Amino acid sequence: MHPRLRTASASTIAAGSITTLVGVVSSAAIVFQAARAVGAGPAEIASWIFALGLGIGVTSIALSWRYRAPVVLAWSTPGAALLASSGHGISLSQAVGAFLLASALTVLVGATGWFERAVNLIPASIAAALLGGVLLRFGLELFTTMRERFWLVALMLLGYLLGKRYQPRYAVLLALVIGVVGTAATGTLRLGQVDLALATPVLTWPSWSAHSVIGLAVPLFVITTTSQNLPGVVTLRAHGYTTPISPVLSWTGAANFALAPLGCFGINLAAITAALAMGPEAHEDPAQRYKAAITSGCWWLLLGVFGATLASLIAAFPVALVAALAGIGLLDTIGSSLANATENASGRLPALIAFLVTAADVTAFGIASVFWGLVAGVAAHLLLRGE
Repeated sequence: MHPRLRTASASTIAAGSITTLVGVVSSAAIVFQAARAVGAGPAEIASWIFALGLGIGVTSIALSWRYRAPVVLAWSTPGAALLASSGHGISLSQAVGAFLLASALTVLVGATGWFERAVNLIPASIAAALLGGVLLRFGLELFTTMRERFWLVALMLLGYLLGKRYQPRYAVLLALVIGVVGTAATGTLRLGQVDLALATPVLTWPSWSAHSVIGLAVPLFVITTTSQNLPGVVTLRAHGYTTPISPVLSWTGAANFALAPLGCFGINLAAITAALAMGPEAHEDPAQRYKAAITSGCWWLLLGVFGATLASLIAAFPVALVAALAGIGLLDTIGSSLANATENASGRLPALIAFLVTAADVTAFGIASVFWGLVAGVAAHLLLRGE
């Protein structure tokens, strides 16, 4: 084993594992719906999971290792939702053509550096506020989940707090163990129903039409850029990482392009799940947190190989367990985001506006609230400064 990986602790491994678990369980059903909307059958769906797992796993591991930063990748959940709602009437081959075009556009904005130059102009307080707004609902869900599974969530939270007091690095891991044991004891953890099956890649030859280009490829690129890559960069910057974004976008776009014929519809920087691998729960030393992202990438690779197993694996974990785990794992990040957003009195009001717009889930033209929170916050910042 490489010397750098020998120092990987249980906390980084746990954080990386939880990152993948939360990311997959919370959105895999949408990916299945997206695949079915464009005519994919069971074999093609398994191929999609294989391609996505391979692309996300390889890029997460390679980029995190290269930059020594937790570069966490994920599939485009908004992109999958777009496919599920707008994919009807588009053939599978036309969908693959749209995937290729959208990923080529991602390579273009990465190679030119346009996106990174724009993102670097965002004030740090507004970036922190955007992250806090994105993550707020997960903190709230930790407690709203108590309506259904009060004792399970309460015990997980108690275990986390005791862990924070006595063994902070393993607090989230302790909450996970309590959650798994609790659900297993009540018979709601159904691991016995998981069927192991290897995925077989299925190649789909691309084709293009005006409808698929205008109605799918361009919106897929726009929504992935504004709803996924933008908050992904914000998450990195809010945690103090200065990772160059242009090459990251170029490599993720290139990986997406190479795997699109197998069903890779969109891979991008993660935001919400990435925060699980970037906080102090992963490691007290920020320079060591990249190992959590590498762990996450390894799980994605394994998930891709056993792509046909995903549906039964998702069904094994209760929704309450995943929601509680995500909320617990993000408590520190939400707190630090709000602290950083309001630390400077002169930038507090624009940051507050950005936070509230994002947290309120204000959307327009199919573009996610984090973009409008950014617009509102920057506009307020410029007005107050008289620029």
